[in-house]
Amino acid sequence: MRIVIIIYRILLGLRYRVKLIGIEVLNGSNPKLFLPNHQATVDPQILFSHISKYTPVMPVVTETYFKIPLLKYVLNGIKAVPVSDLTAGSRDIDVLKKIQNNVIEALKNNKNVLLYPSGQTTEQGFERIKNKKSAWVVVTDIPENTEIIAVRISGLWGSMWSKAKTGKSPSFFKAYFKGILIVIANLIFFVPKREVLIEFSVITDEAKKKVIEGKVVFNSFLEEFYNKNGEEKISIVKHYFFEF
Repeated sequence: MRIVIIIYRILLGLRYRVKLIGIEVLNGSNPKLFLPNHQATVDPQILFSHISKYTPVMPVVTETYFKIPLLKYVLNGIKAVPVSDLTAGSRDIDVLKKIQNNVIEALKNNKNVLLYPSGQTTEQGFERIKNKKSAWVVVTDIPENTEIIAVRISGLWGSMWSKAKTGKSPSFFKAYFKGILIVIANLIFFVPKREVLIEFSVITDEAKKKVIEGKVVFNSFLEEFYNKNGEEKISIVKHYFFEF
């Protein structure tokens, strides 16, 4: 599976020029909980593939994707943690408890976990976690030796994978196959690059203080980190090198 991840990272690199800041925090033997903002459907793919260069990580993924045979095989291969999709109308009232139990168990076993606090892609040029509880619930019971790492991703607001143009989540497979066609149409090596910045920051001590003050304070703390640079403007990058 490691070879597959490397190949996939190379393929993503045909379209996305990724810059990483703070990668030194990925070192060390303590388990890590990564908490990123969520600009577009493609950012988990980009983030996972780049974190995997330095350390293994288990992403928390909505169970909807596990129902697709090929994706299920891939997700099982990378040890993804399935959770109910509340946005799809799931009536699993125990979903938060399952997220907490699965994530905490992984961290106790010295595994790294990638969890999106908002649970969905943003609807504007800044992150809003609102009343979501998953990250807060996990951090309230997090193992003592876990490092909490906030991840700020920018550059994808305006991507065809984001809600910037239509206000709605794009179809995963339509966007995926459109991406493949774009690469082919650009003769593979001439695909215009979208600049993506990923910043890692250890927030362990502060996060543990904020979580005690309640969900609202904790979520606001995360939002302040994600939105430090203000509202991001829509970034349009041409799809074809022959466009003017």
